Amino acid sequence: MAGPGLRVLFCGINPGLWSAATGHHFARPGNRFWPVLHASGFTPRRFAPWEERELLGLGLGITNVVPRASARADELVREEYVAGGRALAERVGRWRPDWLAVVGVTAYRAAFDDRKARIGPQERTFGATRVWVLPNPSGLNAHWTAAGMAEEYGRLRAEACGT
Repeated sequence: MAGPGLRVLFCGINPGLWSAATGHHFARPGNRFWPVLHASGFTPRRFAPWEERELLGLGLGITNVVPRASARADELVREEYVAGGRALAERVGRWRPDWLAVVGVTAYRAAFDDRKARIGPQERTFGATRVWVLPNPSGLNAHWTAAGMAEEYGRLRAEACGT
């Protein structure tokens, strides 16, 4: 769900089984993407997954690195990440968002062969598109609290939206 004119293109790792079944990004109850997106100031209210198309009006889009659905991201193999990274680079080149925000440092490292990547802005660009790696909002990511994620997403929002 994206296209030209985006300020930020959020990129998940891959659809979970719940998201694949519903046809909506970050749809599993317990996924913190939608609450964190709101808490960070990207959205004026907490959106539900089925309202994802409304993000386009805010200059935001969503895609995934790997198209195959799985119960857990650790079920994906390296080749899927690499192929997904190439396809993502093509989409970014076509859509030209200001920022590509990859949600998950492990996915970013695997897709773009960057073992030293950390959460935050990256040196890599895709043309004029800058890259920021965000914490994975999955409920399985116990390393980050919702408040901590909202703070990091808010850093990107401030940079991308000038607020």
